[in-house]
Amino acid sequence: MATSEILQDDRIDQLAQWLDRRAVPFRGLSLEALDGFQSALVLGPVDVPEAEWQAVVWGGKPPRWDGDEARDVAAWLHEHRELAARRVRHDGDDLPARLSPLLWLPEDPDAEQADTLDVGRDWAEGFFRGVALREAAWESWLDKHAWIDEIFALLDRLASGEVLSEDPTAPPAPLAYRERMDIIASLPGMLADLHHHRIDMLTPRIPLQRAPTPQRNAPCPCGSGKKYKKCCAQ
Repeated sequence: MATSEILQDDRIDQLAQWLDRRAVPFRGLSLEALDGFQSALVLGPVDVPEAEWQAVVWGGKPPRWDGDEARDVAAWLHEHRELAARRVRHDGDDLPARLSPLLWLPEDPDAEQADTLDVGRDWAEGFFRGVALREAAWESWLDKHAWIDEIFALLDRLASGEVLSEDPTAPPAPLAYRERMDIIASLPGMLADLHHHRIDMLTPRIPLQRAPTPQRNAPCPCGSGKKYKKCCAQ
């Protein structure tokens, strides 16, 4: 079901409540995890059928809904997908507030917070659950492009709360709250870069065809009236 609408604030709150009641208890997705999950789906190397990704959202089979709830939930999930798609397609330095990633932030994000505050964890975990649906295709990108691997490393820090050392024998360091917030601030730019890469990969490449080289005694194609060997072949 295609739609040009994006999820509005009142529907965001209602969808979050439905997910908390009908998805999270069954190992499905919270709203924040759904936002990361849908972001991975709209950026992925290949499309994922709706029935497949819906199963992840709800932790299995979609719930049984009362009355018009089934219609509303389906519409709002697609409006959320449109929100994620518009976010990654946005060009410009300033992302409109209505397209911001849907993740929980402290009341005063700029104030000092404990490093154990796991802001962005659910979003990153949701993103990786989306990646897992087509892991082999994503791996082909990661193997060829170090900058994509760097993005994944930052998202892994959000998900794990750890910073891996270059020394494989050294224990990981805890992710500092300020670094966590820096990664979150960089999300729109990273998503936009992945979107441009996806478009580039999906754009058909038409090989350039060169005109055949004239015989040496043939008229020169430049129109000089001379033989090719006496003109442009020299």
